[in-house]
Amino acid sequence: MAQPLRFRRSPGRWSADRVRSQLELPLDENLGATASDPWFTSPPGYEARRFDMDDGSFALFCWTDGDDDPPEGTAGGPVGYWVGNTETPSELWRTDKYGFDEVPYPVSRWAQRELLAALHDDEPWLAAYPHVSWFFLPVFCSKDGAETTRAFFRDHAAGFPDATREEGTGFVEETLRPGTLDDYRETMAGKLGTSASLDLVRMSAAIAEFTAARILTEASYEATPEIEVTTGHSLDYRATDPNTGAASLVEVTRPQPVSGRSASDPVAAVRDTAETKTSGQLEAHGGGVTLFVDCTSFPADDWAAVREAQPAVRHKPVIVLRARPNGHVEGYRKGTVPLDLSAAIDWV
Repeated sequence: MAQPLRFRRSPGRWSADRVRSQLELPLDENLGATASDPWFTSPPGYEARRFDMDDGSFALFCWTDGDDDPPEGTAGGPVGYWVGNTETPSELWRTDKYGFDEVPYPVSRWAQRELLAALHDDEPWLAAYPHVSWFFLPVFCSKDGAETTRAFFRDHAAGFPDATREEGTGFVEETLRPGTLDDYRETMAGKLGTSASLDLVRMSAAIAEFTAARILTEASYEATPEIEVTTGHSLDYRATDPNTGAASLVEVTRPQPVSGRSASDPVAAVRDTAETKTSGQLEAHGGGVTLFVDCTSFPADDWAAVREAQPAVRHKPVIVLRARPNGHVEGYRKGTVPLDLSAAIDWV
């Protein structure tokens, strides 16, 4: 699977002539490229060009004689920054890649304005969801994942059954609004994936991690993702009580609805999914982790069966829950849960 969109940094002196000969002409020969001024004013102290290809892909390049705020571990001096979802010219093949928060802020801000404008030009409806647009920009504009990640929100309501795209995307917008995951944007956005194949199961599982962060935040915990543990695994979250400093580990899993799996009924689906998680990652960890089993993909009738039966699984403590696009979350728990989530979950 490809990676989220990142910058290529090319040390050395660039000029309009070099940009034309080493970037524009190769792109034009291979893809048909139109070079133009960028849509937005280039970063202070930089010159910039925009390249639009005949296949709909595009790229941005800016350059300066003095990089005043270079990425950590690099030297200043003349440099060029490239970002785009198209073919990379051979002149840039051996350059290092950097995330949006690693390159100089003016470069990152300029590029993101260009990318957001292009995104909203293609998907005007996303303009109503600024947090979703910005947070997932590295995958919405990635080389291989642009179509699939946009379609996940546009055509599949961000994984919510029986919901409109506005309802599903609105839930994620509200989840991201507090900014608690902003520092982990590249990692968390990348969980949606940048594959050319639409994988609704994997993408919905990624949204379950955002739902877990929303629950923890609404319950006044600080949620830190991707916690490495001694077994060599990473668990989804550390939830820290800001008043006491007490912390608990959380792992999230999301069962598929019965219609998309071999389990005979939704209760079995819950048990099977929890079994997969507990017999691997959590068993290796040896306890001390709260498992969230997120049944948001279940239609109402399937969830009603789980809610009625409240099946136990081979792990405690566990919370089995289902979220709706309006923000309402209900669920049940087994075992002694070390987190007080009553402010975020309606217990049944």
